Parts: sequence; C-alpha cells; structure tokens
Amino acid sequence: MKQATLQLKTHIQNVNIMNNNIEVEKNIFNTMIFIFMALVLFYVLILGNTVFSIIERRTLEKEMVSLSNEISGLEASYLAISNSVDMNLSSTMGFKETKATFATRKSLGFNVSGSHLGNIKLSLNEI
Repeated sequence: MKQATLQLKTHIQNVNIMNNNIEVEKNIFNTMIFIFMALVLFYVLILGNTVFSIIERRTLEKEMVSLSNEISGLEASYLAISNSVDMNLSSTMGFKETKATFATRKSLGFNVSGSHLGNIKLSLNEI
C-alpha cells in the first residue's frame, strides 16, 4: 500500500511539473510565432523596397536615354552653328580684329664682374 501511495504521489508531482511545462512551452511557442511574424514583416518590407527601387531605376534609365538623345541633338546643332562662324559674321556683329601685344621685360643688366644690378650695387662677399 505504501508503494502505491508513493507511486501516486510521484505521478501527481509529475503531472504538476507537466502542467508547468505546458505553460512554458506555450510562452516559447508564442514568442517563436511573434519572432517569425516580425521576420516575415521585415522580409516583406525589404522585398517591397527592392521592387520600388527597381521600378525607379528603370524610370531613371528611360529618362537618361531621352536626355542623352536631347544632348546629342544639341551637340549637333552647336557644331553646325560653330562651323558657320567666320570673320565676315564677326565683323557684322561688331567685332574687330586686334593685334596681340605682349608684355616684355627689360633686361636687368646683371654684370657678373662688376656685380651690380641696375642701379643697385652689390658688394662682393669675400671671406
């Protein structure tokens, strides 16, 4: 009889331990579900951001192609206009041809033997 009572007590204690484990397991399971849902939400946000970035990149590439075409047209018109510029056109616009004058410097007149520079006299440094 003592053995049966002892076995019953141990079974009851085990049942109580199991009940406590079920609550802990529920908490762990709920935490894991919460973390999983947070990761899914984070994945969806990253995926959406990537898709929007791809769409924006394609739009910018199309705009870049159109701007490149516009630039090439402007370059062609610039070359056509720059080839038509000559002396006759510039004189009709009021420009005149000028002669280039350059600034010159007079010789300093440095004489090694006399060691004087223009009006400045240098003394010889003898040791």
